[in-house]
Amino acid sequence: MAESSSLEHPGLDKAAGEEFLQEAFQILLEEVVRKGTDATEKVCDWKEPQELQELLDLELRSHGEPRQRVLERCRDVIRYSVKTCHPRFFNQLFSGLDHHALVGRMITEALNTSQYTYEIAPVFVLMEEVVLAKLRELVGWSSGDGIFCPGGSISNMFAMNVARYHRFPESKHRGSWALPRLVLFASRESHYSIQKGAAFLGIGIDNIYLVGVDERGKMIPEELEKEIKRAKAEGAVPFFVSATCGTTVLGTFDPLQGIADVCQRHGIWLHVDAAWGGSALLSRKHRHLLAGIERADSVAWNPHKMLTGLLQRCHGASATYLFQPDKFYDVSYDTGDKTIQCGRRVDCLKLWLLWKAVGTEGLERRVDRAFAFTRYLAEEVKRRDGFQLVLEPEFINLCFWFVPPSLRGKEGSADYWSRLDKVAPVIKERMMRTGSMMVGYQPHGARVNFFRQIVTSPAVTRADLDFFLDEIERLGRDL
Repeated sequence: MAESSSLEHPGLDKAAGEEFLQEAFQILLEEVVRKGTDATEKVCDWKEPQELQELLDLELRSHGEPRQRVLERCRDVIRYSVKTCHPRFFNQLFSGLDHHALVGRMITEALNTSQYTYEIAPVFVLMEEVVLAKLRELVGWSSGDGIFCPGGSISNMFAMNVARYHRFPESKHRGSWALPRLVLFASRESHYSIQKGAAFLGIGIDNIYLVGVDERGKMIPEELEKEIKRAKAEGAVPFFVSATCGTTVLGTFDPLQGIADVCQRHGIWLHVDAAWGGSALLSRKHRHLLAGIERADSVAWNPHKMLTGLLQRCHGASATYLFQPDKFYDVSYDTGDKTIQCGRRVDCLKLWLLWKAVGTEGLERRVDRAFAFTRYLAEEVKRRDGFQLVLEPEFINLCFWFVPPSLRGKEGSADYWSRLDKVAPVIKERMMRTGSMMVGYQPHGARVNFFRQIVTSPAVTRADLDFFLDEIERLGRDL
């Protein structure tokens, strides 16, 4: 009887839930939106793993905790997390907080739908088509197809899979064993997702021909031509070329016109990985960096332009419990079969709401502002003692060394580069432990460790950039 009566009432307390939400949102507003974007606050409150384990008490137990304790857990999660919205977070290719985009994510999480059919995501299916059409227009296409993907790596893999299916449709049913040896081409500066995609799809990493680059890291079309001819002479079938617009470290753009000419001569699918650099298309001043992108067969900017219907034919499995052909509405809006995923979170609202709020002109201003800040920093680096550019920035990747006083004027010393290699890691550790800011570093080819600074947050001001250089100098002056 007790079990039967319990079914008469909801399994949760809605009033208590709403009260929890209101308090949790207040914590979010205070700790992330306000403090997280306040330059006077720490970027991170660094703790070693064992210490953090003890502070957070991550163990899951049989009994639940009271509301106030759970709210404190929420506050602790925020406290010990890195504030990527902080104006002095320059560590990744993303940063900042946009209030409209945040609301978009909150709405999609609250509605908790999956974007595979029109019947359960009608607004978002229509919205995604509008956003994708606008992005295709910016690329320079009047038609095509597309899908939002969970990141640039998956986008590149989709392009590779569709290119193979376009060349060999039988691969979908007969598998790779029925195909000739397929090979693809990418520059030595291409994103590592090209290798992951080739491995995942059964093409094989050994079947990637890495094309030579110039001194800035741009693919050389003549070298691509040579590699294609070499592959054919070895009995392989070239089917896919991946050009990069915005390399991860140096921010380089491959020469698309010359690469497109080579692909056209050989009848090879041209994919452009513009996951990082694609946003330059929003700027009339800087879109020339992607000149020729309209000649590509596919683009990862998460959107894809592909032959209409090809995504569906390549990835579709026609699951009858989802994609019934005899529904009462136009089933062409059931877009979920275009992707290898089943459940797919809604990604379009975040961008759509931001675009609605600021308009194309507002997005353009953000892109131009990022370029302007990078140019400002580059000039400051050239002006200040102890700072040295790795190369002039083409995009918004600023790569530079900090040379501490003890190494200045000693470039000819035998141990100069080995000592300079250790500078960036030490400075990075010091800034992390103090929580003052975050910036990435890495070696690159024959170049020893250098900093790579990225400005994408609209909250950043010139004062933050001046602080950034001053702080590196302060943290490294005794090295």
